[in-house]
Order: sequence, then structure tokens, then C-alpha cells
Amino acid sequence: MPAESTVHSLHSAIASREGEKETEREKGEVHERLMATFLLRRNLLRVTSHSKVSSYVLFPEYCSIKSFKYATERIVDVGQPTCRSHPELLSEGEITPGIPVDEYISRRKKLIELLPERSLAIIASTPVKMMTDIVPYSFRQDADYLYITGCLQPGGVAVITGEHGLCLFVPDPDPHNEAWQGPVAGVDAALSYFKADESYPMSKLPQVLSEMIDKASKVFHNTKTVSTSYTDLESFQRAFTNGAVKDLSRYTHELRWIKSPSELKLMRQSASIACQSLLQTMLFSRSNPEESHLSAKIEYECRMRGAQRMAFSFMFESEQIQHGDLVLMDVGCEFHGYLSDLTRTWPPCGDFSFQEELYELVLETNKECIKLCEPGASIEEIHNYSDQMLRRGCKKIGILKDERSYAYYKLNPTSIGHYLGMDIHDCASISNNRPLQPGVVITIEPGLYIPVSFNAPERFRGVGIRIEDEVLISETGCEVLTASMPKEISHIKSLLNFDSITSDIPCLRAALT
Repeated sequence: MPAESTVHSLHSAIASREGEKETEREKGEVHERLMATFLLRRNLLRVTSHSKVSSYVLFPEYCSIKSFKYATERIVDVGQPTCRSHPELLSEGEITPGIPVDEYISRRKKLIELLPERSLAIIASTPVKMMTDIVPYSFRQDADYLYITGCLQPGGVAVITGEHGLCLFVPDPDPHNEAWQGPVAGVDAALSYFKADESYPMSKLPQVLSEMIDKASKVFHNTKTVSTSYTDLESFQRAFTNGAVKDLSRYTHELRWIKSPSELKLMRQSASIACQSLLQTMLFSRSNPEESHLSAKIEYECRMRGAQRMAFSFMFESEQIQHGDLVLMDVGCEFHGYLSDLTRTWPPCGDFSFQEELYELVLETNKECIKLCEPGASIEEIHNYSDQMLRRGCKKIGILKDERSYAYYKLNPTSIGHYLGMDIHDCASISNNRPLQPGVVITIEPGLYIPVSFNAPERFRGVGIRIEDEVLISETGCEVLTASMPKEISHIKSLLNFDSITSDIPCLRAALT
């Protein structure tokens, strides 16, 4: 064969092989893209799935090319974000964002130390609540269950004993549910990821837990998430009949009352998100004075800054806010299990007018009560002081004829504040008379709400004012976590009237908008 033909044949063979390789490479890339698209769509569905609503947050990065990592087998899916699947959310060694595995293990040990000897604690996860037959409400994990396990998914039961440590019962594998919602944490994930000492599928709970209950002298359980998976057991019924079943909250709330540095970091971030969002909403109210618009705005701003959900639902009507009216917004959001809570009252028109003296009274009460926040004081003591200030002030401006009048409770039926943490009214089993300690977070929220029918000067009737801040008790006093949110009248006026102030300073106006 001529040399030229040989060379040509060789080139053809090489080209053919290269073409085959290229085709195989293209097929591989297409397959990877298809798999990535499928897995991305599946994971996005988790945002609305009842078993993943509290687990996944839709960030811009989540929808980017990074999603191709889900096409590999290197990422183990435990039913919620991990440092492998979501390095933008979790650092190495964290079970949930901001909370390391060692802290979860420490919490369990502390609970065992608090419980009476030979006791057993049962904490069921929050049950799924359905909106319709196939549509669930947004899922939020029970605070006690999350605090102890770090698991964001429904369907589990945690059992704590001195003998067994943490025994985690997890849902049995369900191929049908997994096809629609993706994997959930099983026995392997419970042991390797959540660091349970023992783990079993829920189908084995009756046998295993019954034996544990029979050996226990007392049984404590989370009464907020009672589950028939354990209350129907004969062993539990016997313990209940014998008076051995008690509420667990007195122990879990004791642990949750004082926040760790990791928890405080999350709470500061949650407060920062709420403050920034409310500030944007105040500015927005100048040109959009409608309640439903303000509600939508605050939620949008919170979520865009990383909040998973609002801390509570808003109560509003789709009403236009009239010129001269005040807007009172009590807002809060959740950031990886920890909540914020603050309130501001302001006039979208930029002028308090006749409400100014009433606002000043509430503001002064807020500021003076914050000064009292220090180790050794109690919410009850601070509340009593706020009552005295508001009563005297109401008499001075003509709302009350006698500061000792029982009618005052129509103007202010609420407490000065509450504990704050993983729940809005956190650690409810701990008394407001308890001396505060460093690491406790409370709210200070004086308010006056004048009924339209109340016998007061007409200009005050129908006016409601509340100013609420989050306060962290420190070794030397306190730290106001919501201090960045304006509340002074002069600051609010400047904020809402910057058009006139900056009209002849274009660069300043541009910066503010």
C-alpha cells in the first residue's frame, strides 16, 4: 500500500476513534446534565415538600452551575443540608448551620444530668399538618426536638436515657415517598450524621421503647408533640396510670434558657435581618401606604437576606393607610432555628403631629426599662416599673384621671416582655420572676393602645403605639440586639423626610435610595 494511503488510513482511524471518544464524552456530558437537572428539580420540590420545608433554603447559588455536584455519588443525602451538599450554609463539623456536632452532644449529656436517676425522656418531632388532602402546611420542627437532635425532618422520635444516650427512631424507608421527595434520614444517617448512640426504624419502636419504659422510674415527654406512636404503648399507659409520666419542658427549657455563643451568633444575625428589612419597609411605606403591601414587603426583605420564614403570621386588612395615621409593625424572622422579634411605630407621612407626646411616653418607658436589664433583675420587676411609668404618663397627658385606675389595663393588657430564642415566647415554663442571667435574651416592648370608645381626649382615641427591642443580658448589663433600628422621633422624621433634606444634594439622595 502506498505510503500516502497508509497515512490517510491512519488519520481516518485516529479521527474515527477521536470521534467515538468525542461522542462518548458528549453522551457523558448530556447524561450528567440530565441527571443534574433531574436532581435539581427534585431538590427544588423539597422547598414545598412537607418533609423538607424547614430544611432547604432557596439561595441564588442553589440554582447555579454548582447544582451539578448533585449528579455525583460523593454527596450523601441525609434529608437536609450538610457541609458536603451545602458548603455555603454549613461548615465542617456542623449538623445545622452555626451549631457544631459537639454542641448537640453536650446538650444531650446536660439533659441526662438534669433528669432524675433512671428516667427516660421522649421527644417526638412535629407532626405534619395538612392544608388539604395532598397539600401540607409549611413544616417547622419542634424546638425541643431540633435542640436535642439537629434533625429538621418529621416522622422521628428521640429517646434520651442515661443507659442508652440518644436513641433515635427514624421513618422506615418508603420508595414511593423518596421518589417524590428524595431520601430522608434513616438509621445510618442517625448514627453517622446526627451522632445518635442508637437508632432504629419506627417499625421497631413498640418493641424497643416498651422495654426502655418498663425499666424507667419516670417517663418525661414533650407534651406539645405527643405522638400515638408511643402513647398507645401498654408500657406508656401503665406508667401514665401510675403517675410516672411528666412534662419534659421544665428540663429542656432550662437548657435552652441561656444561649451559647453559637446560638447568640445566630440570634444576632436574625435580629440584623429583621432590622434591615423593617428599615426598608419604613422607607417603602412612604409611597405604598397599604397594609397588605407592607406585609409583603417585610417578608420579601427578610427572605432575600436569608431568613427561612417569618417568626409569626401577620394580621392585616387590605386597607389604605390615611395621611396622619401611624403604622405599627411587630415583625420577626427565623434564621436557622432562631427567631427575632421587634416592633416599631411610625407615620408614613413623616410627621407624628398630635401623637408625638404619646409616642414619647412609650419611647421613654422603653429606654428606661432597657437600663434595668442586667443580671439579677427579672421580667416581672421590669414590668412593674414600666406600669408605673405608663400610668404616671397617661395621667399627665390626660388619658387617665387617676394613675391607679383599673381602666389602665384596657390601655396596656400585655407584659413588658418575654424570653426569646427558638420560639417567640421561648422557655414558657420558666417564670418571669426568675432572676435574669448572662446569655438570656428577652424583649422589652411597652405599648399603649387607646380604644376608640375610651374616655380620653379625642385626639388619642384609636391610637396604638408599641416600641419593642431584643435585649441580651450580659455580664455587665445588656446588649440591645435591635439597636440599629431607629426609634427616636428625630431619627424617624429624618428617615421619612429625606426628600426635602437631600433635594439639593444629588449624591446623598442617590446613596439613600
